[in-house]
Amino acid sequence: MLHRRRFLLAATTLAAAPLLAHAQSDPRRLALLREITGGPLPAAGRVLVDTPPLADNGHSVPVRIAVESPMSAADRVQQIVILAERNPRPVVARYALGPLCARAEISTRIRLADIQEVVALARMSDGGWWMGATRVIVTELACLEDG
Repeated sequence: MLHRRRFLLAATTLAAAPLLAHAQSDPRRLALLREITGGPLPAAGRVLVDTPPLADNGHSVPVRIAVESPMSAADRVQQIVILAERNPRPVVARYALGPLCARAEISTRIRLADIQEVVALARMSDGGWWMGATRVIVTELACLEDG
């Protein structure tokens, strides 16, 4: 199991590397990331975003976020933020992880308005930020704005 997790995290790190370059080329994404982190851009890696690549229904898309961390006093995840930039409200959820959390892992369902990347940010106890993402194709859209 440990080897599989390390493989998934390494694959996510490789897949997430272009995210930072994309963030620097897209002013809206850059502004959103800076607003959430308080200024610094997050580093790519350590965050696994697991969703099905194809979601039949955008009203309920399963998402699992796992952050590589020993969850010790010196190195632990304090917050996880889930973003879906093409939704009317791009910040989908914020989770605070207390000192008693043994693992930095969250499973939930989210609504997606369109084909897009689901991005997860993790704030560490040292103040640093990490990010990961995955692209989801949605066949039936949700979160549409009226008018």
